[in-house]
Amino acid sequence: MSDTEADAPCSACGDPTPDALSRTVRLSVDRANIDTQRLCPDCFAEWIARYQREMETETDPVDGGGDHSDIIVD
Repeated sequence: MSDTEADAPCSACGDPTPDALSRTVRLSVDRANIDTQRLCPDCFAEWIARYQREMETETDPVDGGGDHSDIIVD
């Protein structure tokens, strides 16, 4: 692997991110890849925090609310 592949940029901030530190977020619907993002640790942490905030504020149309405690983010 070349140095340019090992330090590919973060999709959010553009900083070079070594493979050992990068996280990949993939969005798939019905097994079709919709989006893939390579994120540095800081941008990944912000992505997780934003995802959790958005999930907490949504209401469930079936029960009118809910805390979404069954959502697991690894």
